[in-house]
Amino acid sequence: MRYVVMICLCVAAFIHLLPVVGVLGGDRLQSLYGVAIDGPDLQILMRHRAVLFGLLGTFLLVAAFVPALQPTALAVGLVSVLSFLLLAWTTDGYNASIARVVTADVIALVALLIGTAAYFIIRSKTWPGA
Repeated sequence: MRYVVMICLCVAAFIHLLPVVGVLGGDRLQSLYGVAIDGPDLQILMRHRAVLFGLLGTFLLVAAFVPALQPTALAVGLVSVLSFLLLAWTTDGYNASIARVVTADVIALVALLIGTAAYFIIRSKTWPGA
């Protein structure tokens, strides 16, 4: 079960690390999301978003190998994925590139839910008196 948690966190980490290439500029961001990144203000915000995804992805990857970080990583990963999916599911008319991000986040959600279940199974078997 420990390997299940590790693999699930690695899958979520990989998905969160994909947008990091957006830090390289507007052209990369446009290819990732299929939207024009007009103006320096939006480019700064979106590049910063790429940095934040890099931080989160790195944390998820580190947590895969540091059991003490796993509950926090699973929780933060779930908040990240669920918040994006909620925003996407309550917004009509997004483009095909965003639809691919939605698909990736559904995969991350499944991985994180499996990882969370595996984590609690491990914890219930090691809990004193269980």
